[in-house]
Amino acid sequence: MLRSFLLHLIAVVLVVQAVSWFRERALLTADTEAPMFYHRTLEHGWLSRDDLLGQPSVLYFFAPWCSICKYSMPNLEALQRDGWNIVAVALSYQSLEEVQDFVADLNLSMPVLLGNEQMLQDYQIRGFPTYYVLDAQGRVQRKSLGWSSRLGLELRVR
Repeated sequence: MLRSFLLHLIAVVLVVQAVSWFRERALLTADTEAPMFYHRTLEHGWLSRDDLLGQPSVLYFFAPWCSICKYSMPNLEALQRDGWNIVAVALSYQSLEEVQDFVADLNLSMPVLLGNEQMLQDYQIRGFPTYYVLDAQGRVQRKSLGWSSRLGLELRVR
């Protein structure tokens, strides 16, 4: 009975990994330089890719209408409290108010970048949420598409 359970568990893990690999294959590849950006933040400042250099960072691409994004954000807030540089990038939104409401509902403290169609294309975003972990030199180290638990995020960013 236990052996059968373990074999089924291994099969499920392998299928999940294969599906993840298939979905993520269109994203930027590891060890490539993250595309340049310079956009306004929700807080009315400006942020560029070069502002992230010098420390590892997580770029989290979300859409305010995305329910999975809403459930992922508290995990990112926890990582930020642990000292990680997290930048949320709003894409596929209809209005500034839509992004402001999303951020206010979740009481987010991380910077929120107001992305655009060009950024969506440059970072090859195919679904929400999408994460990129950048090293201190601005190179992609890891990527992920879809919901991730706090443990899953911690394993990806470490």
